[in-house]
Amino acid sequence: MVGDGMGATVISGRLNYVDGYSTFRTATVAVNGKGFIARDLTFENTAGPAKHQAVALRCDSDLSVFYRCAFEGYQDTLYAHSLRQFYRDCRVTGTVDFVFGNAAAVFQNCTLLARLPLPEQKNSVTAQGRVNGSMNTGFAFQFCNVSAHDDLLRAQAQHGAANQTKATQTYLGRPWKEYSQVVFMQSYIGAVVRPEGWIAWDGQFALDTLYYGEYMNTGPGAGVAGRVKWPGYHVMTSPTDASNFTVAEFIEGNMWLPPTGVRFTAGLAS
Repeated sequence: MVGDGMGATVISGRLNYVDGYSTFRTATVAVNGKGFIARDLTFENTAGPAKHQAVALRCDSDLSVFYRCAFEGYQDTLYAHSLRQFYRDCRVTGTVDFVFGNAAAVFQNCTLLARLPLPEQKNSVTAQGRVNGSMNTGFAFQFCNVSAHDDLLRAQAQHGAANQTKATQTYLGRPWKEYSQVVFMQSYIGAVVRPEGWIAWDGQFALDTLYYGEYMNTGPGAGVAGRVKWPGYHVMTSPTDASNFTVAEFIEGNMWLPPTGVRFTAGLAS
């Protein structure tokens, strides 16, 4: 599917959980079948935060590529459901678990913007759903930018510095399933992200079995001194460990991305 540009060609829907649809069926666009490519498009779900789960795109396509695409929504914006996926120069907006699923997905040079949620909600960029340790699934973010959406910045400006207790809390992820796996590497993490970095799903659930890693990130939210102390959280210092989550290693991108014509970086080099 080829559009005229992000924001120029928009595929829009508003199905949502509150109106009686399962999360799986709320997707504005759902992709099955191997080797799907979308470029220069926006996928959106306009249901809004009060409608809870409302997916803009669900992808079950192996060897799929999204290039210069936007995914706009609030809760559960992008459902990277399963199999190998690659996102390049994309933009994802949302609030709760706005990149979720159990794909093996690499995001390169993408912008992740946390929006203004409902008053009692906390933002979580990811909710990855790996269910056992032998699955080679997870989300890897490389050369990405995690920042606040304009609507969140406006709301925080209205609260003012004197009332930061009301400021929305934003985290890099929480463990949807027991072996949840997410890595942020060589990315910019903005001040929107809390010092703890990550948030629990429910009590002690998955804190021993998940794998969350950070490698050579920059930005005001990238400091690791105040990060969670879970057994499954890792400050990655070895290039060898980090390279396991690159395009070449994690999704075998060298084998199938060149014919797509989409730019990619195979390893850790910027």
